[in-house]
Amino acid sequence: MKKALLLGLMIVLMATAAWAAGEMPKKGGNLTICVADEPPGLDPTASASAAIDRVVYANIFEGLTKIDRTGKYVPGLALKWDISTDGKVVTFQLRKGVTFHNGEPFNAAVAKWNIERGAAEGTKNAHPEFFRIIEKIETPDDTTLKLTLKNPDSLFIVHMAEGDAVMLPMKGYENTAAHPIGTGPFKFVAWNRGDRVEMARNEKYWNPQLPYLDKVTYRFIGDASAMASALKAGDVDIIGWLQAPELAADFVKDKRFKVLSGSSVAENIMSTNNKVAPFDNKLVRQAMAHAIDRKAVIDLVMAGYGTPIGSHWPPVTPYYENLTGKFPYDPQKAKELLAKAGYPNGFEATIKLPAIYAYSKRAGEVIADMLGQVGIKLKIELVEWGVWLDRVFKQKDFQLSMIGHAEAWDIGIYANPNYYFQYDSKEFRDAYANALKATTTEEQSKWFKRCQEIVAEDAVNGYLFVIPSLSVMKADLQNWWKDYPTIVLDCTEVWWKK
Repeated sequence: MKKALLLGLMIVLMATAAWAAGEMPKKGGNLTICVADEPPGLDPTASASAAIDRVVYANIFEGLTKIDRTGKYVPGLALKWDISTDGKVVTFQLRKGVTFHNGEPFNAAVAKWNIERGAAEGTKNAHPEFFRIIEKIETPDDTTLKLTLKNPDSLFIVHMAEGDAVMLPMKGYENTAAHPIGTGPFKFVAWNRGDRVEMARNEKYWNPQLPYLDKVTYRFIGDASAMASALKAGDVDIIGWLQAPELAADFVKDKRFKVLSGSSVAENIMSTNNKVAPFDNKLVRQAMAHAIDRKAVIDLVMAGYGTPIGSHWPPVTPYYENLTGKFPYDPQKAKELLAKAGYPNGFEATIKLPAIYAYSKRAGEVIADMLGQVGIKLKIELVEWGVWLDRVFKQKDFQLSMIGHAEAWDIGIYANPNYYFQYDSKEFRDAYANALKATTTEEQSKWFKRCQEIVAEDAVNGYLFVIPSLSVMKADLQNWWKDYPTIVLDCTEVWWKK
């Protein structure tokens, strides 16, 4: 009876929300989404690639928790959770009656197996630290999962909402990269490499009201102009992430389409090797910060779309502190700092730009011009993506680069001196540790803001702008996310008006 009442209440609330918006959602129809990057595989637990999550996360796979379009952490496969006052015991109450697409039931034992797999030595998971903080796992019954942490972790619930923590079935998980099986609203149908991934409605989804669409197809088109042509020709229904904002103007004027411009968690930064001279000198890094006009960069590179940042934290994430005024555009101040650092005549350096991302190339060119005006002469070197990953990210063989960091809450990378920009600060590591062990909102806010202030003051990287979540679609498409507070292109609640 309780279950029936809850379901009825849910239906009424959904209907009321739709009525308030002016029209009830309709079931049926197919959706073809155009994205630039084809994922290297379809297993989000095996790679940190954002391209994977944009296709399968929330569509095919689900975790214990999830993040909604407003940035709130809400129930996923767990109906609710409770955290002890000392922050060390997290108890999840799981949904009943959930099954994977292959018919295997999801329960506490399956959740326990997934967590143990993520923490295991030799795991392919990109973030085993998310799970290795767990000291003990208990499953009192099929719907109760009790986790005891080694230490309090204020980001634990956050991490459980990321692609790394989605639930896989115990049978058939070995082939997840090519044939994903999840609990989500859509089931995997086919992957034609180099072209598309197809998925269809999961008729046995735990929420019988969702999804609205019958079929979803992700098309991979790397060139932004080709994306725009495909949308205008009707070959695709939406560009999920337009990486050439200058193309948006034509669509804004065309009544057949609509453009959504929101915020994301992808910070575009001028990555800096903090162990290579002269960038091991904080004064040099601060001089570069003063030499960059962020507003001009956004206007020239992103056609005015994008939000300036002063640290490694997006405004869409809780505890954000606006530090864009820390190093205002001031070329004269930049020259003074360079002279104080021992470079009165400037110096020469190389910036390695990943050829795959148009915004990185354009931003690199604009930044090179700005730094040149204060005496820093940059040689631009375009490198293929595989080369960038190997030489810049893995071998740390670079001086400067330009890239977007798409993971939410990823300021913790600054606590790792071996990360590719090789920043080594005990002050930051201590502040980050305090943020993680904080058990109240006030303490978390205090220390996460302090983390932002430290990397901003040290000018670890060139903090430029948050890449906008810029989507262009047919006018009849409804309920697409405007903001992307996590790495996802969630089609669960999307529907066609026509």
